[in-house]
Amino acid sequence: MSKKVLIISSSPRITGNSARLALSFAEGAKAAGNEVEFISLHDKQIGFCRGCFVCQETQRCVIHDDADTIREKMLHADVLVFATPVYYYEMSGQLKTMLDRGNPLFSADYAFIDIYVLTAAAENDENVPKRAVSGIEGWIECFEKARLAGSLFCGGVTNVGDIENSSKLNEAYEMGKRI
Repeated sequence: MSKKVLIISSSPRITGNSARLALSFAEGAKAAGNEVEFISLHDKQIGFCRGCFVCQETQRCVIHDDADTIREKMLHADVLVFATPVYYYEMSGQLKTMLDRGNPLFSADYAFIDIYVLTAAAENDENVPKRAVSGIEGWIECFEKARLAGSLFCGGVTNVGDIENSSKLNEAYEMGKRI
């Protein structure tokens, strides 16, 4: 059965290594017959959450920017995929800001169940993505029906294009294909 897959890439570099992981995942998900949409946050205007909680009553944020459209797409997706570079052992600020702005989803009848996390970093130790994934898991915990369905880390990639020689692109493709 075909699923609606929404991939949110938070790399400030449109062709960055985590973005490449996300694109490989997208190719695999499409090859499996899923409807896939890829959104890059690099050029989006997304303001910080004001903590007013009006969204819990209205299911809409009082700030009207690109986060409105993205949140609406998140609401209707069956599968969410978050791709982020790991900076200072944490997810990108762009992704954290978008997750915060997803607060209207908390009280909504959201469709997503499976959530995947794709990370890339200059450092290559297996513990590097731990805090980034943990932060996303904290967000997932707020959604009763949702679960972390998988994560993939590619370390040792600093410059744009470093990932091109990594087997992680194929792993991301295969992960997407298994949806």
